[in-house]
Amino acid sequence: MSTIKIKQVRSRIRRPKNQKLTLDALGLKKLNQVVEHEDTPQIRGMVAKVSHLVEVVE
Repeated sequence: MSTIKIKQVRSRIRRPKNQKLTLDALGLKKLNQVVEHEDTPQIRGMVAKVSHLVEVVE
């Protein structure tokens, strides 16, 4: 499978707990941190849930 890179571009401060947990599940802890994941529907769903906090880096 292909992989995607996900970058956190906005802070997790003052965000609901479920959004913080989604960022944790993606492995994002710090601003401007980039992680690489397999491109699966589950990962895409998590990215969609916090799309206002992250961006997909190509």
